[in-house]
Amino acid sequence: MKKKLFFLLAILFSSIAVFAQPQKIVADKIVGIVGDRIILYSDIKNTIADAARQGTAVPANAECQIIEQALISKMLMLQALKDSLPVSEEEIEAELDQRIRYFINSYGTQEQLETIAGKTVYQIKDDARESVRENKLAQSMQRKIFDNVRITPTEVQSFFDKVPKDSLPFFETELEIGQIMVYPKAARDLEKYVMDELSTYKRQVETGVATFDQLARRYTEDPGSKDRGGQYQINRTEKTWDPAFLSAAFRLKDGDISPVFKSKFGYHIIQMVQRSGDEAIVRHILRVPPVTDEEINAGISKLDSVRAKLIAGTLEFSTAAGRYTEDETAKFAGPYLTSRDGDSYVTIDELDKDIVLALDNLKVGEYSQPLVFTDERGRKAVRILYLKTKTEPHRMNMRDDYNRIAQAALEEKKANALERWLNTRIPTYYVMLDPSFAHCESLGLWKTNSNLAANPSF
Repeated sequence: MKKKLFFLLAILFSSIAVFAQPQKIVADKIVGIVGDRIILYSDIKNTIADAARQGTAVPANAECQIIEQALISKMLMLQALKDSLPVSEEEIEAELDQRIRYFINSYGTQEQLETIAGKTVYQIKDDARESVRENKLAQSMQRKIFDNVRITPTEVQSFFDKVPKDSLPFFETELEIGQIMVYPKAARDLEKYVMDELSTYKRQVETGVATFDQLARRYTEDPGSKDRGGQYQINRTEKTWDPAFLSAAFRLKDGDISPVFKSKFGYHIIQMVQRSGDEAIVRHILRVPPVTDEEINAGISKLDSVRAKLIAGTLEFSTAAGRYTEDETAKFAGPYLTSRDGDSYVTIDELDKDIVLALDNLKVGEYSQPLVFTDERGRKAVRILYLKTKTEPHRMNMRDDYNRIAQAALEEKKANALERWLNTRIPTYYVMLDPSFAHCESLGLWKTNSNLAANPSF
């Protein structure tokens, strides 16, 4: 049996505690046991419902896939306990906090999350804690199994040679594109104008002329919170928030409004709605000072001089990007555009129309002229593009796709290592599988070693 790496479904399986419905879909029953750990049918159904709710395509044999992943996860977890692999309470709490913050950011506020889940945040965390602990242990055991799995060029070639030639995938044109981006700075008089407007909004709230919610819905330039009256739930320890924003927010008491301050996004005022320790609900109004042609031309001139050094060869692109780019994502992901899968090769359909037009006149190794564009936040910016590589449409081959083939070969070798490990471990554990899953072809070894139960309902 060829085993897929189980991380995706294991994570999905562990999320059911957050959104499991108060009423079970069916009368519950135990459908699987590994050692002393059980798998409930409601867990399987709720995981599928969760996947559908999140827009994930659900295959026809989803129940078979999910119970297989659950069985593997339970066995890995139990072996991790036997091997005393370390998982700290701090790790578990951090994972729970991260999940809660993710859902709060998705739904806007803690109250909305609690309404959707039908339970408090503390109940959500308590319900998910054991599941998170099990997943951490299972992942730790899986890392131990894969610790010495490596791939050689000979193995990559052998893997490729096994693929039938008529089954080799066809790849469209793929490109590696770098960019260096600058944001023109607004003139001081326009910055002062925006700051004065924000000060006026603050006075209007403090004197009762309008509510902060009303003004935020009318004037904020933050599209992510405009429909919620500028409201966010924030955490002091979360690194995704701008430090200036967090600093200004956590100086406030409930009901207070901050002075006007500047972040990397523009100018703000913040109202503290409710604070509890490192957690807070705030409202904010963001205003972005407009830039004029004069500031844009200054940005163009700056990148013109950078481009001249790149063409002359006196400056490497990676060095130039590290020194001059003002693109926040480049600090973490590097100056190259990434695909939906996080790969450095992108296809034409993943690019915005401005980049596609610029590439028409660009050859591999060339740099574009400085280009003015508007980013996803509506800010004016200037960038130069670097076309590092461009592949022609082709069938998969070792010359053009070695890294991709090597990764697939490594994943297969890991899957084989996991399969060998399971073949030796499954017979040493008590395994029960409900007869309703007897049709699942992928569960062959589990069925062979299973004590089939008639109907362990409760």
